[in-house]
This record gives sequence, C-alpha cells and structure tokens, in this order.
Amino acid sequence: MVKACKWKQRITIYGFVLCLVSMMVLMVISPKETISRAERRRLAEKPRLTAKNLLEKSFMDDTEKYLLDHFPFRDGLRRIKAYFAYDVLQQKENNDIYVTDGHAAKLEYPLNEASVKRLAAKMKGLRQQYFPEQTAWYAIVPDKNFFLAQPNGFPSLDYERMSSLLSQELGADSASDSAFRYMEIMSDLTIDDYYRTDTHWRQERILDVARRAADALGAGEFLSFSSEGQAAFTQNQIKDFYGVYYGQAALPMDPDTIVYLTSEVTDAARVWSLEENMQSGKNAGKVVLPDEEGAVWKAVYQTEKLEDGKSLDMYDVFVGGASSLQILRSPKAATQRRLIIFRDSYTSSLAPLLLEAYGEIVLIDLRYIDAARIGTYVDFAGADILFLYNTSIVNHSEMLK
Repeated sequence: MVKACKWKQRITIYGFVLCLVSMMVLMVISPKETISRAERRRLAEKPRLTAKNLLEKSFMDDTEKYLLDHFPFRDGLRRIKAYFAYDVLQQKENNDIYVTDGHAAKLEYPLNEASVKRLAAKMKGLRQQYFPEQTAWYAIVPDKNFFLAQPNGFPSLDYERMSSLLSQELGADSASDSAFRYMEIMSDLTIDDYYRTDTHWRQERILDVARRAADALGAGEFLSFSSEGQAAFTQNQIKDFYGVYYGQAALPMDPDTIVYLTSEVTDAARVWSLEENMQSGKNAGKVVLPDEEGAVWKAVYQTEKLEDGKSLDMYDVFVGGASSLQILRSPKAATQRRLIIFRDSYTSSLAPLLLEAYGEIVLIDLRYIDAARIGTYVDFAGADILFLYNTSIVNHSEMLK
C-alpha cells in the first residue's frame, strides 16, 4: 500500500515536471506572433536584460507580460475560460462583455455625473476660447447597451438623465440664439445599425443620421441622398471584420462585413492628418500645413490600412482611423461651407457622407491633442460647429485633453 502511494506521488510529480518542460519547449520552438488579431493589439516583445531594468525590477514585469502574451494555445485557453464562465458558472458576461440577440456589447454603468459635467465644462471652455459668438450643436451617439441592456436584464446607464444633465450644464435649448443646441439622433438608430462584433455603427445604415445632422446645420438641401435610399453611393465590401468585442468576449462569432459608400464626391475628396504631416529627423516636430508644399493628402477610404498589418482595426479604412486632427477637402462639394466636428471614432464613417454639402470638414479628437494647440491649425470663423460623442466618451470624459 505504501509503495503504491509512493508510485502515485512520483507519477504526479513526474507528470507535472513533464508538463512544465513541455510548455517551456513549446514556448521556445513555437513561432512568435507580433500582434493578436483577435484582441486587436500588439503583443509584448521579449525584453532585453540590462543592469538598469534589472535594478528597477521592470525586467521581471516585462518578462511576465511576454510569457502571458506568448503562452502556447493562449487563444484556445481564453475561449475555454469564456465557455466555463458562461456555461458552468452561469455568468451572463465575461470580461464585461455579454452576447445577446446576436450582438456582443460591453457593460457601461453607472452614469458618471461628474464626467458629464466635466464634458460640459470642456465644451463651454472651447467655445469661449475659439468661437464665442457662434452657436455649437452637439449630439450623443448611444452605445449598444441603449438597445440591449435593460431588455436582457443587464444594468445600463440612465440615458435620459445623461441627456438632461448635459443640456442643463450647457444651457442648451431650441432657441436659435442659444450657445449650444441639441441634435437628437438616438431615435434614428436601432441595434441593427451597429456591427454585431464591434462598438461602431455601420456607415450604410446611418444615412438618416447624416441627413438629420445636415438638416439641423442648414445644409441638408445640398445632399443628394434621402434618409432611406442609397442611390447616390456605390457599396464596397470588406469581409471578415472581427470587431473589438469579438476578441474580448473570446467566444466564436461570425464576422461582420464592412460596407463603405463611395461616389464621385468621395472619390475626389482628400484627407490631411496632423500625424501624417509631422516631420522627423532634423525637422522633427515641424508640421507641413495643408496648403504648404509637400503636404501629404490621402484618400477618404484608406484601403491600404488593410495591408501588411498597418492597422489592427479594419474600421480604420474610414478616413484612416484615429487621429488628433484631420482636414477633409471636397472639390466636388455643392458649397464652400466649412464644418468642424469635435469627434470620436464614430465620426470617421459619418464625415464622408457630408462631403457633398461641405467643401471642408475638420475633425478634432481631443483624446489625442491638447485643446490649447487647436488654434494653431484651425480657423473657426464662419464654420458650422458640432460636438459628436458616443456615450462612453460622455461617461469617461477624463480621456479628453
């Protein structure tokens, strides 16, 4: 009996050691990926051992991150964990991601009233600094929880309170001489207007939003499309789009298809971005301005972002993705009017739909540029002004500079 117990102990120990050795061998011989397509992020690189990072203890931290990112069968183990959380533990979400009605969404609650007030103060400060005599419009893009959370038993924001508090802080009303005016677009949207695996709305489904925005700004007459039809555009498809929630949920879901809408107007338009025109080398920090020789202009739909791993997000096809400052110029627009949008990523797919009505559209993302620097590049005189933020930005406005 004693010998049998000892043999069991030895088998257990030897088996454990064998597993450790096998994992180490696999870690060494398995090919190392540089990015995780599922999670849409770059994986940690193998750290270099130096006296400095050893003394600062950062070497061990970086090594731990590297080992976790390159652990054998990592994606499969993440999927097993997700199945265990859903099916065994009966959790309704995993990593704050839940899947219902064929859509993945991320929990966002409770309402952060301090954040709403902070955003209002930021908006009022920008108006006072850059366009004190002009009326500014603002709109809130609801996240997917607006449609999915409460009907499926998940906690959600108080969207009505969010809207009323922001309106109260801004002193907004429907009067034409009001400093801020509210553009209501929530009623134009349904859950089908969003990608199933991602947070963003689908361009081919937001023509009514584009029409609503143009009408409110007094430029609707210059758009050739109706809120229902797409006759003015050609549909182009990018298949196998796995959105941000696909990787976070770690559950199998069918990919989405990105549809982007082109026309003679969008084909002729070009985009200047601050990052693309920042010089390096001996001229580091100098910016080639839009009207200067050597300025880099790109297409509205930047399909090259899909090649050679230049972007981890297919949604970056829309105006090149996240950028601190972008200027879209439309030589075939019906007017020379200018529109300035304080934006987040949702605006990337909306702005091209407005190029018929505006000769120039300026996109400012305060997550990547300090408000004090904007005046160096942007002239606000005579322009239409719109603040367009999704509810996540409103509820986490501390990310704005």
